[in-house]
Amino acid sequence: MTAELGHFALILALIVAVLQTVVPAVGRAKLWEGWMAFAGPAALAQFLVTGLAFAALMRAFMTSDFSLALVADNSHSAKPMLYKIAGTWGNHEGSMLLWLLILALFGAAAAAFGGNLPLRLKALVLAVQGAIGAAFAAFILFTSNPFLRLASPPFDGADLNPLLQDPGLAFHPPFLYLGYVGLSMSFSFAIAALIEGKVDAAWARWVRPWTLAAWIFLTIGIAMGSWWAYYELGWGGFWFWDPVENASFMPWLIAGALLHSAIVAEKREALKSWTILLAILAFGFSLLGTFLVRSGVITSVHAFATDPTRGVAILVLLAIFVGGGLTLYAARAGAMQAKGVFGLVSRESALVVNNVLLATACFIVFLGTLWPLFAEVVLGRVLSVGAPFFNAAFVPVFLGLAVILPIGSVLAWKRGRIGRAARDMAPALALALAIGALAYALLTGRSAVGALAAGIGAFVIFGALTDAWLRAGRQPRRLLRLPRADWGRVIAHGALGVTILGIAILSAGAVEDIRVVQEGETFPLGRYEVTLAGVEEGRGPNYLTTMADMELSRGGRLLTHLYPEKRVYPVAGMPTTEAAIDSGLFRDVYLVLGDPQESGGWAVRAYIKPFAGWIWGGSLLMALGGLLSLTDRRLRVAAGAKPARPAPVAAE
Repeated sequence: MTAELGHFALILALIVAVLQTVVPAVGRAKLWEGWMAFAGPAALAQFLVTGLAFAALMRAFMTSDFSLALVADNSHSAKPMLYKIAGTWGNHEGSMLLWLLILALFGAAAAAFGGNLPLRLKALVLAVQGAIGAAFAAFILFTSNPFLRLASPPFDGADLNPLLQDPGLAFHPPFLYLGYVGLSMSFSFAIAALIEGKVDAAWARWVRPWTLAAWIFLTIGIAMGSWWAYYELGWGGFWFWDPVENASFMPWLIAGALLHSAIVAEKREALKSWTILLAILAFGFSLLGTFLVRSGVITSVHAFATDPTRGVAILVLLAIFVGGGLTLYAARAGAMQAKGVFGLVSRESALVVNNVLLATACFIVFLGTLWPLFAEVVLGRVLSVGAPFFNAAFVPVFLGLAVILPIGSVLAWKRGRIGRAARDMAPALALALAIGALAYALLTGRSAVGALAAGIGAFVIFGALTDAWLRAGRQPRRLLRLPRADWGRVIAHGALGVTILGIAILSAGAVEDIRVVQEGETFPLGRYEVTLAGVEEGRGPNYLTTMADMELSRGGRLLTHLYPEKRVYPVAGMPTTEAAIDSGLFRDVYLVLGDPQESGGWAVRAYIKPFAGWIWGGSLLMALGGLLSLTDRRLRVAAGAKPARPAPVAAE
């Protein structure tokens, strides 16, 4: 009965979404205020009924209701409760329902907290959100219904993919979807602005919080996925340039460009049409990621589905929304006249360069991700684009962006002086050069590029601190009085430097050792000694485990015991690797247990990963900086804006 209730609620969500689209749009065309006001209650109603459908599906997973085909295919009665809950979205159908729920959540939030929005703009924004919701509700009902019953339910389920039975992967998809789907609000604001023919400082102020919130969630989601790959897959890497990893990275890059472009649109009323275009592209890349994961065109541990029919349906939705948005942009962008003018050396110019480099970086990732598909379909050639291409093409562009970031932050609006900015940044540059030289010495000259990147990361960190110092008028007591938005920017920029520093030193200075080890044998690992004390068989809640007890010592002194595992999930018939990691501030010791050898002993892979924790620590600091900015009163939706309703400016 619960499943039928969820199915009915999903049908009701489709009906409400259609009404949320049609009624406010007609009201805007006819200037009927009552019809436009209908958008708010409709958005709240859509969230409630979609939430009811999602709750019904989650209850089916929690109670192991194997009469539902989805539960039977993706759950098991012996699975821990956390993974029963995570199984709700650990599949194509459930993840799409979560996608729809988050879309409805953002629409409801705009309805609840957008009281200062002009009624016409609010009606159009929620109408566009409703159209997206209606399209995806129809997609779920007609191609991916999660509430289908089985005529003969099995005694137990087929279990969730063992790679997804991990705390990091339990929470990674919701955060990632909050970022993906959150960019729909930026898209809706952009389409509404194109229809109205008006983009001003107030519009930019309204769109920034939604973009910032989506960027924060994307940052957390990407970091969690990277951390999961680091410790779960057993190969010690944090980024593989996997197509699905890239699918989440591209909207993150464009959302970053959109945030900075919206600043110029708000402060200087410039880059208006460019900001609109970025808002459309950001959501477009989110839909592209949805297509890549569910179309079957790529093979990845992240992929949910391999049904080409669903992929074609998502591709159609991508064409409708992004193609329609770009068509409207081409017709109406001419009305977005820029008012602000600025010199070649100014903060505006630095932000323009920032946008160009971020867009270029995104295009490189896009090209490297989709070129193999294009080559296979059009040219009939099987190609592989991997880390060498991305390292050669992407890294220089992003490091160039990092160099410009601190300098641009201290330039004045409209007209700046490069000499003054250079003097202000001289101490930061000197410290960065010292850090780069130290990194080169510690890396024993193995990688000049790694040392250069470490120096650039340090320059971003010290440049952010310099920015805060200058904004406080070089007076320590005024630092605590800086607006939260300023502190948020400083923390986010500095955190980017922390991540760059961590990636540079880890990539250049990692130590790797692969060997066969007998029980009781000790082998050296850098400055440490590792002893394989023993290997035991065991049993978990729904898996069998082979666990090693490995002692980590230094100079003969025992530091800790580490327990790497090899697990086998009998129901799924799939093995997994559980690395054991001793984490420290400046290094990780990373141990992986391999297969037993015919000659005796066990294959063991051991690594020292310098500054590994800085990568994810920097990512979380970036999200914290964004959150701090989001709490600033000036960045809340329409903060300080007057609820006036100026007449729309017709496009020429």
